[in-house]
Amino acid sequence: MLNGGCVRDELMGVEPKDWDVEVYGVEPAKLLEIVGRFGEVRNVGEAFAVYKIGDLDVSIPRRERKVGPGHRGFAIEGDPRMSFEEACSRRDFTVNAILKDPLTGEVVDPFDGQGDIGRKLLRMVSRQTFAEDSLRVLRGAQFAARFEFDIEAETVELCKTIDVTDLPKERIWGEFEKLLLKPARPSIGLKWLYDLGVVSQLFPEMQSLVGVPQEPEWHPEGDVDVHTLMVVDEARKLIDELDYPRQVAVMLGALAHDFGKPPTTEFVDGRTRSRGHDEAGVEPTLSFLDRLGIFTLDGYDVRGQVVQLVRYHLKPGEYYKAKSAVGDGAFRRLARKVEPGLLYRVAKADSLGRNPDWLPKEKWFGSEAQEWFFEKVGELQVEKSAPEPILMGRHLIELGLTPSPQFKHILDAVYEMQLDGKIVDLEAALIEASLMIE
Repeated sequence: MLNGGCVRDELMGVEPKDWDVEVYGVEPAKLLEIVGRFGEVRNVGEAFAVYKIGDLDVSIPRRERKVGPGHRGFAIEGDPRMSFEEACSRRDFTVNAILKDPLTGEVVDPFDGQGDIGRKLLRMVSRQTFAEDSLRVLRGAQFAARFEFDIEAETVELCKTIDVTDLPKERIWGEFEKLLLKPARPSIGLKWLYDLGVVSQLFPEMQSLVGVPQEPEWHPEGDVDVHTLMVVDEARKLIDELDYPRQVAVMLGALAHDFGKPPTTEFVDGRTRSRGHDEAGVEPTLSFLDRLGIFTLDGYDVRGQVVQLVRYHLKPGEYYKAKSAVGDGAFRRLARKVEPGLLYRVAKADSLGRNPDWLPKEKWFGSEAQEWFFEKVGELQVEKSAPEPILMGRHLIELGLTPSPQFKHILDAVYEMQLDGKIVDLEAALIEASLMIE
């Protein structure tokens, strides 16, 4: 029987990306023999016999017993003689507790998951077993965002009572990543993380945004947490063409961009101000990334990039509004610290995330500053990084200079001239270096 997400997705009109098959009435050894006829098989669960063949997971039905604390405190055993209903009863939500016979097309739905799909509702299968796995609270939030479903009231109330602090970082990030990248509107899932009590337990940096007022002339919509969710939705619209690590960096940068406002917001001369919140956001951002266990992804320094996106997210607007023209060197130097292409996206999301539904369109905030910034970094070809130095150490050796501390001084000085556009080729770089040596 097909089970879980592939059945749910098909019933929702979505093409499944992977397939899970549960085989009833066949002992594990016999099942392994059968599956082995179709290719190389990896056994990923001795006790409950899950066999992987390509992208297909084949298993026997299994039951779980809570035997210890925490997310991993379960004893799991396979039993090919289980009934369909008993096997489905271990699932988290009814929409994931549906089976389908791939040969006949028959759908087995003991808990009315199809009805809940029609109602766009997430409902727990069993009150007795749901709370045994705290990860289900985070899964509920990310499912609600991905499918734009509501969560049934009784399920919500139970989720609020569940301690999620037992979850390891990698499992938290697994759900958080899906919540940020898979939905069209991640704010739905983030709002549920607040409402289900996950934020108050796991993410004090996000919790601290609640009740912090925005500058009303710049942020017409409520407090900082409300604005942040709007910014995250805008950022999600801007990342599809990026590779995976950069998608993550932009989304986390958008989420953390105002983490510095709680300690810097004050009421001055009748106005709310948050001076220096960009730099003040660095430390809470580092703490937040620690809680998610985020450092590098696919060899890319996501952690370092997110911190710099928070630190410099105001720069595009500052450059645009500067009283005197900002030189090309400033853009190139900024590109040494943060990817301007990603900075453009976070800054643009910040600007567009100030437009609540009730605000007339003629009063909407635009992204003129960010578009100007992006056009400029494109002209300078520094969307991803600053230009590579023209002058290298080997060139100084060719000029007769013996390696010494003087090397760095000359290389740095020539590179600064290159960033300012005063040096554009190796010939000019060698001339300047020769003058410095003399």
